[in-house]
Amino acid sequence: MSILRILGRRLASLVPLVLGIVLFVFAVMQFSATDPAIAVFADAPVTPDQLDQFREEHGLNDPFLVRYFGFLLLIAQGQLGRSLATGEQVTSMISTALPLTVQLTLLGLAIAVVVALVLGIISAIFRDRWPDQVIRFVSLLGVAAPSFWVALLLIQWFAIDRAIFPTGGYINPSDSVTGWLRTMALPAFSLGFPVAAQLTRIIRTSMVEELDRDYVRTARGGGLPPWVVVGRNVLRNALINPLNVLGLRVGYLLGGAVVIEQMFNLPGMGRLMIEGVKNNEPAIVQGAVLTIALGFVVVNLLVDVLSLLVNPKLRSQKA
Repeated sequence: MSILRILGRRLASLVPLVLGIVLFVFAVMQFSATDPAIAVFADAPVTPDQLDQFREEHGLNDPFLVRYFGFLLLIAQGQLGRSLATGEQVTSMISTALPLTVQLTLLGLAIAVVVALVLGIISAIFRDRWPDQVIRFVSLLGVAAPSFWVALLLIQWFAIDRAIFPTGGYINPSDSVTGWLRTMALPAFSLGFPVAAQLTRIIRTSMVEELDRDYVRTARGGGLPPWVVVGRNVLRNALINPLNVLGLRVGYLLGGAVVIEQMFNLPGMGRLMIEGVKNNEPAIVQGAVLTIALGFVVVNLLVDVLSLLVNPKLRSQKA
């Protein structure tokens, strides 16, 4: 019941946060210097009267607050507006692009978690010895390396020089699982490697702190094998802090996916958002950014719930 009460409070606190996100995204697009009407017609011959008629038909001449509350009404109805150029529903465009971005983010997250767990545990167990020194050096490089730079190196090494993986494109897993893995391997690793480096350092620090506690010495003195002590007690307690950090890193993965998708020519939310910015399509950009922001909020909420389940002390303190 305490978890349900805490969850209820968190959900209630998300309402003003979501409204603030909507207002920020809407305001940024509405105050753009580019006229959406001119962007839609591009170089086509059009008269000023036709531009004014287009703005009037699509509510572009309405006051800011009128457009904002109209956008909120659309959201309440489960809609995000239409493309000015094609008239297609933004929700339909997002439903097509979002699955790929989710796939890329989850693969990057899986790579980051697995690599960080393995390297972080090894680094803590072999503290101050050569495995620890090597892992700390590699993780330091990973923290300093942005995902797009890692992507460039991987493309050069494994796509151009050796032709092991394709340089870009996307194959649906329903068509070929092997092809899907080949097209997603480099983007996912590019996205997950910097996060893995950060989590490795955090897991190592948490593991070292736990290994120095009295209960670990007592368990070892009682004759328990080291792998039992680490797997049953140390690891569970040491993962509480990395779990909290992981929720924030998911936001990095979602944001990084926008850039990585462009580099590997993946038809996800990144391409949709950038095309919306290039063509000054407010509805598309607002819908894409809002979807990613809400995803980040939901993931952090789930991480908070997991933290409460894993850590009884935190649950009692919040209650």
